[in-house]
Amino acid sequence: MPANRPTRKAATRKRRLAEAIVVLTALQFGPKQRNETAAYTLLALLDLHANAPWSAANAPLRGITPIIEFIANVYGNRYAPNTRETIRDDAVKFFVEEGMLVRNPDDPDRPTNSAKTVYQIETAALALLWKFGTPAWTAELKNYLASRETLKHEIARKRDLARVPVTLPDASQVTLSPGGQNPLIKAIIEKFCPAFAPGSVVLYIGDTENKFVHLESTSLSALGVILDSAAKIPDLIVHDLKRNWLLLIEAVTSAGPVDGKRRKELKDLFSDCKAGLVFVTAFETRRTMQTFVSQIAWESEVWIAEDPDHMIHFNGERYLGPYPDVMPETK
Repeated sequence: MPANRPTRKAATRKRRLAEAIVVLTALQFGPKQRNETAAYTLLALLDLHANAPWSAANAPLRGITPIIEFIANVYGNRYAPNTRETIRDDAVKFFVEEGMLVRNPDDPDRPTNSAKTVYQIETAALALLWKFGTPAWTAELKNYLASRETLKHEIARKRDLARVPVTLPDASQVTLSPGGQNPLIKAIIEKFCPAFAPGSVVLYIGDTENKFVHLESTSLSALGVILDSAAKIPDLIVHDLKRNWLLLIEAVTSAGPVDGKRRKELKDLFSDCKAGLVFVTAFETRRTMQTFVSQIAWESEVWIAEDPDHMIHFNGERYLGPYPDVMPETK
């Protein structure tokens, strides 16, 4: 009898995995989202053990690493750390898009790329999965699929309501994903730009959900700037038309000020620019700045959102403007 236990346990796990694949197929997910990895991911998000009934499924808050740990501990299938992206991109992402999972229900303002990001099975989906294997499954599945588009629209509506609206200098608007540094980016555009670069044009805004949420590629190209998606682009690029300065702005809430290394990176990245470069680090508060003050590069600027009418200049040769080493060459 003891010798048969591992075999019986493996068979139970295999059967549960097959059931999960049947569920994902019934929910009309594509081949990549109904494979073994996706099925294990679903089971982890349901906290469902191999020998438990589907009615015992739960809705824990789980990030990618806890999902991997659950699969290893409960189902004995160990994924390497570098499979995090596979689980996120080939399973979790699509589950969220189809309304089966909710991202960060405990904190909707948490940025998408946060290490604290968690996912939870949506309430209606959980209620459906409780019925798997029962006589009620077929009817409940039909009702769920019929209402899924409405559910997706409602989730998208709530997500859109949480987005951060930003008014650009030309009075047009963009919206950014909630949380993270985006409220600070809003303050930079709506408070810093009018005060210190009046009449300027915002050429680029980076967002955690969409790296190129706002991009004026034609204007950048005219300045000799071509942005590669793989490059470490600053959070914000603003062109001061009057003085022909390009302001490269990093919005810092937890990391990433313009230190000496970053200044050199930006100088190299924009080496062909036909405008003078100005390096700016923006903080929400003085307290945040204090954490990074020893790192901030000379020949750069600091702006603090809670004191929007003031600038801090690191080195006093000029108040705000490009230094000789980043002026465009004259021909």
